[in-house]
Amino acid sequence: MLEAAAAGYRLNLPARRVLGNPATAVDPIVAVSSPSVLVESVKLAEDRSGDLVVRLYEARGARTSVTVGLGTPFSSAWRTDLLERELGEQVWGADETIGLELRPFEIATLRVRG
Repeated sequence: MLEAAAAGYRLNLPARRVLGNPATAVDPIVAVSSPSVLVESVKLAEDRSGDLVVRLYEARGARTSVTVGLGTPFSSAWRTDLLERELGEQVWGADETIGLELRPFEIATLRVRG
């Protein structure tokens, strides 16, 4: 299953070469600890609050624990539904690691406040 997803991404989003100074390389905005979890989108919240919305999913078809790392400081983060409404679950603070338990093929949405 992961091979099919990787092939689709390679076809639809081919790698681009960017010339420049390696010393000015930019860290990723979002990184995940599990190879079976794919970050599908990173965008600004629809309500124009300036919050960052991260959507990811489990692609292997198995329960997975994943840590989500952010390349920017944040004050809080929490899970939302697909319409970006708060679910009332755990809220992570600035010094906490964002850890998720995902079911097979589960889509998760995080909202991050800077």
